[in-house]
Amino acid sequence: MAIPKVMGIETEYGITVKNQPDFNPILSSLLLINSYETYRSSRIRWDYEAESPLRDARGFEYAEDKDVPSKEESRLINLILSNGARFYVDHAHPEYSSPETTNPRDCVVWDKAGERIVNLSRSRAEAVSPPEQRILIYKNNTDSKGNSYGTHENYLMDRKVPFARIVQHLMPFFVSRQIFAGAGKVGAENNTEHCDYQISQRADFLETEVGLETMHSRPIINTRDEPHADPEKYRRLHVIVGDANMSETATYLKCGTMAVALSMIEDDCIDRDLSLESPVIAYRKVSRDLSCRETFRLKDGRTLSAVDLQWEFLTRARRYWAERPHEPWVEDVMARWESVLVRLARDPMSLDRELDWVIKRHLIESYMDKHGLPWSDSRVAMIDLQYHDIRPDKGLYYKLEEADAVERLVTEDEVSKAIYDPPKDTRAYFRGMCLQKYADEVVSASWDSVIFDLKEGPLKKIFMLEPLRGTEAHVRQLFADSPTAGDLLRNLGKPSGDF
Repeated sequence: MAIPKVMGIETEYGITVKNQPDFNPILSSLLLINSYETYRSSRIRWDYEAESPLRDARGFEYAEDKDVPSKEESRLINLILSNGARFYVDHAHPEYSSPETTNPRDCVVWDKAGERIVNLSRSRAEAVSPPEQRILIYKNNTDSKGNSYGTHENYLMDRKVPFARIVQHLMPFFVSRQIFAGAGKVGAENNTEHCDYQISQRADFLETEVGLETMHSRPIINTRDEPHADPEKYRRLHVIVGDANMSETATYLKCGTMAVALSMIEDDCIDRDLSLESPVIAYRKVSRDLSCRETFRLKDGRTLSAVDLQWEFLTRARRYWAERPHEPWVEDVMARWESVLVRLARDPMSLDRELDWVIKRHLIESYMDKHGLPWSDSRVAMIDLQYHDIRPDKGLYYKLEEADAVERLVTEDEVSKAIYDPPKDTRAYFRGMCLQKYADEVVSASWDSVIFDLKEGPLKKIFMLEPLRGTEAHVRQLFADSPTAGDLLRNLGKPSGDF
């Protein structure tokens, strides 16, 4: 039986500074991160000890030295937040990694909380910058100068599932998923075939089928084997092909359909080989097919469209879940999945309230028609960029949201609470509450551990190798009985308090 699909999203944000001639993205990202402080978390460093980004799911590990920051650098570039998230500098970008969640709706809530956190950091950083300088941050995947940055999804999977099976079924799923998960993009990059507009921002930058890299020779299936959990039981599927979505519906479907499909893959219940003849070429072809009707060849000689492929997965999902108990969100995901596929087949533009690439295309084409502009006009490219601006008073997506022109799935109250509070049904709750209650004693943390310094004796490390332990239901009484960090550690040492 497939294990629950704990999930989360890592988003690298684009950053620039207006009226700063010597703009340095790394220094600007550092300023941004260090302008955000909650529960004195800025003094707590990230624990890199258990990280293994060079381990490959195919059974080997690259021999390069890990570039681990010093303790001082770690404090400067990392924040561990009270909502269970990580907020840090990744190369030349600010990155927000959401806490672990158990369903796609919560994934949307804490992903949106990340947008608010980044914007709050931006406003605080501007307050200490020269008045003529403005920090601009975009939740997108390209600077339109040939550089792409990622929005990575993560899903908990059973270690026993053969990686070859994951690759076999996810390859066609990813190639076709962009028809509802794409963020939309004006033009082409990376020496790919010209187009005026395409569905996905990442499609032009995917160059290989399977591999470990994330910054060059980017693969459709990433093989990083870094579970951040019990390595004997779990793998973390690291997905790098996704776009940065502003639309809540797109994020919900992106993560929800993945969770549904991965459960089928774990239980080996996909009974048809949908392997593609040329996945990278097909990925780019789908991205440029705004009608969603063009077909591409499978290895067995058949030809299918992206909508057809998604129907293949949905049909099997209906059959699979009909025979198994499941959470209500599974049924909702499948209903929305079906509704979207029906409308994509009929008229993709009918989804101009729900899917990013359609919303943005409708916005741009309306402006072009009004002003008689070609796709090559610089104002068209500017609209593309401003759609992803995270400032609520400037970003075009937020303007549409304010005008009730796009669909919302979560409430602003939920998002506001998620800025500070962790999900209650994963280990993120334990991590976040430790920071809220015992920040002065926490010296470092990671996804699967928290380290305490009680100012006497050695440091104390609490391992959290089970993502579904440390929930509110599991540790509520433990926290109530532990007014201090010392009390927490003593209570955890008791038989009844074993974590």
